[in-house]
Amino acid sequence: MTTIFSQRIVELALSIPPGRVTTYGALARGAGGCGQAARSVSHILGKFPNQGMIPWHRIVYSNGRVWFTPGHERKRRAQYKAEGITVDSKGKVQDFEEVLYGFD
Repeated sequence: MTTIFSQRIVELALSIPPGRVTTYGALARGAGGCGQAARSVSHILGKFPNQGMIPWHRIVYSNGRVWFTPGHERKRRAQYKAEGITVDSKGKVQDFEEVLYGFD
């Protein structure tokens, strides 16, 4: 059973424009959840049937840090570069506040 909250999370994630990032918390709040609901965002999006549509690289931690794994880092860095987002060697989005996208 898909909840309205889950549907809204997916809709919001799909609406993040290229060249911008948002946080798990912003997605949760935009969908009507509280701060703790941010912990469910990955789980909800992970169940979306067409994973290729989810712009995972545009969802970052609240401090601007990017989630990299050895198997995905190269691809993600290329995605950021293609969208004009700079990620430093420590995995943080540069000019984070300027590229941060909200759902107000």
